[in-house]
Amino acid sequence: MSKSQIIKLMLSIILPLGIGAIAGMFTSEAVPDWYATLNRPSFNPPNWLFGPVWTTLYLIMGVSLFLIWNQKKSTERKIAIGVFLLQLTLNFAWSFIFFYFNMIGLALIEIVLLWISIFMMLVLFYKIKPIAAYINIPYLLWVTFATVLNASYYFLN
Repeated sequence: MSKSQIIKLMLSIILPLGIGAIAGMFTSEAVPDWYATLNRPSFNPPNWLFGPVWTTLYLIMGVSLFLIWNQKKSTERKIAIGVFLLQLTLNFAWSFIFFYFNMIGLALIEIVLLWISIFMMLVLFYKIKPIAAYINIPYLLWVTFATVLNASYYFLN
């Protein structure tokens, strides 16, 4: 790998991990207080599971971004990276809407938009570099589960 590719890889991984770390700090502050008072669905995973899962997913996102960014410049690549940044922004915003502002209903609407943007990202990534889409399937599945979980919290509270 060339020096520029190594820099692209590092930046691609640091971006989602950094965004996730910032969101995680705000999330962790709300967990012992407001979140702990909510009625939980029976299938709610233990709190300790979220950190490792999200860290893994952010790493996968970073690798997939690198795989796309490393392709030759094109309109398709530019759009795919734009959709990647959109879904990352929605991912970041969800934590604040749900945990910081305690707006479970708005968070539910927002996570549906996040799911759609992830699906769009996978379609666009597939057209450029299929493996970049395939490795994000666990991300789409986790957000699918998170959407059901968010909906459950909305209806139980």
